[in-house]
Amino acid sequence: MLEFQNEPQSFRLDLSPEQMLKVIFEYTAKIANEKKLDAVLILMANMGREMVVADRCTVWLIDAARNELFTAVAHGACEIRIPYGSGLVGSAISTGQSIFIDDAYEDPRHNPDNDLKTGYRTKSIMTIPFHNNQGEVIGAYQAINKLTEKQIFSVKDMEYLSLAASYSGKSLESIMLYEEIIETQKEIILAMGKIGEGRSQETGNHVKRVAQYSYVLAKGLGMSDSEADMLRSASPMHDIGKVAIPDAVLKKPGKLTAEEYEQIKEHAIIGYRLLHNSKRPLLQAAAIVAWQHHEKWDGTGYPQGLKGEAIHLYGRITALADVFDALSSARMYKEAWGMDRILGLIKEERGRHFDPQVVDAFFEQLPLLLEIRDRDADWLEKE
Repeated sequence: MLEFQNEPQSFRLDLSPEQMLKVIFEYTAKIANEKKLDAVLILMANMGREMVVADRCTVWLIDAARNELFTAVAHGACEIRIPYGSGLVGSAISTGQSIFIDDAYEDPRHNPDNDLKTGYRTKSIMTIPFHNNQGEVIGAYQAINKLTEKQIFSVKDMEYLSLAASYSGKSLESIMLYEEIIETQKEIILAMGKIGEGRSQETGNHVKRVAQYSYVLAKGLGMSDSEADMLRSASPMHDIGKVAIPDAVLKKPGKLTAEEYEQIKEHAIIGYRLLHNSKRPLLQAAAIVAWQHHEKWDGTGYPQGLKGEAIHLYGRITALADVFDALSSARMYKEAWGMDRILGLIKEERGRHFDPQVVDAFFEQLPLLLEIRDRDADWLEKE
């Protein structure tokens, strides 16, 4: 017979009204200021556990595509998936009704499989569905094992957790919509970037590689995860202005005249003008990249002739990422350079074309950059 191995817990007291208010204010402020879904889910679980003095709290969400429920976050457990409608949580979500019981093993709806796998003994359970702004159930809180001397949840606990569920459900919907908007923006930017590159006979993987190189360089320079990801998402738009350059110039097989070269250079300004009026941070970042990725550290670049740190760091990073990919990639009109030749040029251009610190980060991260290059190589390069 299986012996359950709950960790010994000393009994605790329910929160006083003052303590409850402190927990509510603390967590609602954190959730309101958080933009990442995973972080919000963790805050939700921690808030619920503290409010009702539970050993564990689980946040369940609906996976409509697979007709399943899954634990988005669960204290003390990895992800759990169950068929929609099954178990106590499935019953609560499908009916929209809260459930609390004193002993899970006395309720036929309880599924003991996870206890059998982990040795944990689930006893008291409280499950509260939460809704979006349209009143639709989108998931549920589940508090497990009350840690007070009575070891059972009360009606007051249900009121408290219902309050948390009401706030969390609406906050969660906002975060999910925000992330959906951001992901849509990223898809549009990548698609538009491919259009811009396609007009100049580049491949779709060029913008993908430049994005990945930019992320690696940004992290190598100490940029935060969120800002590095912003640059990675924005950099595919670096040549979007090429959509307005005439084919006769953009696709000319021979050497460009001085006048034609000036037309090509206009793509940086055109890209900036296309993007800079947006109030979205991602598109503002893309505007900077489009405008400044042809600037040079020594001031000899275009379109503004900016010098040194007057060039935004996004532009300095994308400049090296773009040149590295252009030189290391074969095209219909040129062969790829050998790696020794590429690395030699980048060293020579340290402090001239490229920011010295970006070059240093490039060489520190070179193994990872080469891994990306090989993984996302174009068909032409693989033949």
